[in-house]
Amino acid sequence: MKLIKNCTVYAPEKLGVKDVFLAGGKICRIADRIDLPEDLGVEVIDGTGKLLLPGFIDSHVHVLGGGGEGGFANRTPEATLSGLTRFGITTVVGCIGTDGFGRDIKGLVAKLKGLKEQGISAYGYTGSYQVPVRTLTGSIIEDIMMIEELIGVGEIAISDHRSSQPTFEEFARLSADARLGGILGGKAGIINVHLGDSPRCMDLIDRVIAETEIPSTQFLPTHVNRNAMLFEKALEYAKRGGTIDFTGNEDIDYWETVCDEVRVCTGVKRLLDMGISDDLFTFSSDGQGSLPLFSPEGVFLGMGMGQSSCLMKEVRECVSKAGIPLEIAIKAITSNPARVLKLANKGHIAEGMDADLCILKDDLAIDTVIAMGRVMVQDGEPIVKGAFE
Repeated sequence: MKLIKNCTVYAPEKLGVKDVFLAGGKICRIADRIDLPEDLGVEVIDGTGKLLLPGFIDSHVHVLGGGGEGGFANRTPEATLSGLTRFGITTVVGCIGTDGFGRDIKGLVAKLKGLKEQGISAYGYTGSYQVPVRTLTGSIIEDIMMIEELIGVGEIAISDHRSSQPTFEEFARLSADARLGGILGGKAGIINVHLGDSPRCMDLIDRVIAETEIPSTQFLPTHVNRNAMLFEKALEYAKRGGTIDFTGNEDIDYWETVCDEVRVCTGVKRLLDMGISDDLFTFSSDGQGSLPLFSPEGVFLGMGMGQSSCLMKEVRECVSKAGIPLEIAIKAITSNPARVLKLANKGHIAEGMDADLCILKDDLAIDTVIAMGRVMVQDGEPIVKGAFE
């Protein structure tokens, strides 16, 4: 049992200064003042002058590591528990990217189970870049329906020279299977779609929505800010009611010099200025994923790596550089992904929700992270780590 006192609560909407009582991994009570008997054995956390936010949801992390575009030596390391929690992440969604051969769904599910045992919530997508999708049970529908951790398909690559160049029929079929698996399993059945640099942009998604009965709510296109051309298409998609996912970048000052990637805060400001709903965008980190740089001819030039730290960095930039209210910016890593991915009891501070919380200092630096009621980070440093960290 824990009692957080005198925090300014963003739920994500701003509630003002509140006390919040946690027990059994849940948020049990929120009130202006909560007084409990001293002999109850409740741990009291003083939040005076600090902000209380929902725990962050990172909807696109290569928890098994990524990379390989430059050969075996370019494979990136796996995600670690403290490598996530120290940046406020209490719910992670794992995926496999380019290399769906040296890594597989059995390994992904095992990693997700391990992260859950260590104390955070962990979900994943079946498949990888390639179509036909490589699954665990032999069926997209069965994977989503029967495997607890799997909530959708992805990341399926389109408009990219590294993709398997899926046809419209193949893409429509996997989208239908994901939707049915979600319906039968009571899950989102989301299709997490990697968008590459090709001028075809989001054509396959648009065709499936236009020519079949599958709605835009079944798709979460990611990397929409990777170049200016793609971002314009993504804005059109959002104007029609689709949700788009910005990929955060810890080193955007460098990448802006080598490509026309759209800075997240600039893109969000543009989206909001166009009158697009603040429910229709999310941020993800592409954590542990490779950030390869190719020549126009497709020759591998070098590689960086996605960093989970970029989520809070992007929120801070939205507030400080673009003047976006904190309660709107944090929806991208709390309530919005929780809704899109149908993650019950996540993304909000409310009675009955999971006790996944972040306490921030007034400069928006992370002070304390609580996952399912357990303190994972204190004074900005992880106090709970995985066995091999």
